[in-house]
Amino acid sequence: MADVSTPALLCYCRAGFEPELAAELTERAALAGIGGWARAGRDDGYVLFHAAEAGAPLVQALPFRELVFARQKALLLAELTGLDPKDRLTPVLDALQGAGRYGELWVEHADSDAGKPLSALARAFGNALRPALRKRGFLTNEADPTRSRLHVFLLAGDHLLLARSQPGDSAPWAQGIPRLRLLGEAPSRSALKLEEALMVLLTPRERETLIKPGMRATDLGAAPGGWTWVLTREHLRVTAIDNGPLHAALHDTGLVDHQRADAFRWQPDTPQDWMVCDMVEQPRRVAERMATWFREGWCRHAVFNLKLPMKKRWNETRLSLDLFTDQAQVPLTLRARQLYHDREEITVFASAGGG
Repeated sequence: MADVSTPALLCYCRAGFEPELAAELTERAALAGIGGWARAGRDDGYVLFHAAEAGAPLVQALPFRELVFARQKALLLAELTGLDPKDRLTPVLDALQGAGRYGELWVEHADSDAGKPLSALARAFGNALRPALRKRGFLTNEADPTRSRLHVFLLAGDHLLLARSQPGDSAPWAQGIPRLRLLGEAPSRSALKLEEALMVLLTPRERETLIKPGMRATDLGAAPGGWTWVLTREHLRVTAIDNGPLHAALHDTGLVDHQRADAFRWQPDTPQDWMVCDMVEQPRRVAERMATWFREGWCRHAVFNLKLPMKKRWNETRLSLDLFTDQAQVPLTLRARQLYHDREEITVFASAGGG
């Protein structure tokens, strides 16, 4: 069992973005006065961030909602190596002695080429471990999402990580991935990005109060209409701005006004409840235009994507978000995340006046 005498966080991420997550965790911890180091391998799909000193308040200093490149956040309990395939249960039970009682067990693997072949083992091991944990009193008899969650993160057949996450400071989905299905009538797969954004970046209360039938929204760079389609399913009235064509069925909803115009120049006649934008353009140019919408009072809430370069992606993320908040010149609620359905981009939710 590896030494975890100093606090360490286990965070999942999109494979290939380990350097970005490692840089983000290191910088955010340093700003909170905590020294540490990140352990990350290219395409591993996760990062371990170790505090330099015992007792460092890592969990409190790095709230999950503020992390951009993390899909999940949990406190590392133990790292078990050299496990006997004939008995993986005993080392896990021994490592959990005195570590508390949990409301749920998730046996997971990285969303990576190396991790996906472990899916069958994860299911089988979970089925064997769950009753053993309950027998020892480590797991509630019925799932209790209000309690801490136990994560068993498989790295190989003989290597795993044990970690604990807290409700409200972690993702409520296994692997940090909300399971969404693309409906056949959706104009494009990009619809999943906005659906996921509304699920991940807004709280249930915000979804209830900020998205209501009859509200007005603008979709900048709308064609072929995936994001417009998501908004119409919420019964919003949408002005779709794009010189390209929209999916024909969108016109049949009676909720869409398609205006062929340059999305970087067009401006609304009346303030909009929502503005959304998924344009392929330099991130700082998009950030500046999004800031203009808030500075001029053209919208109250927005979801937009920032397409990232191939290098220095954490640096570009920080610069673009700082540029947006500086130029908006109004108080904002701001959250950003690289979503499961994103690729080389992050998605931002912004709300004027504190949400």
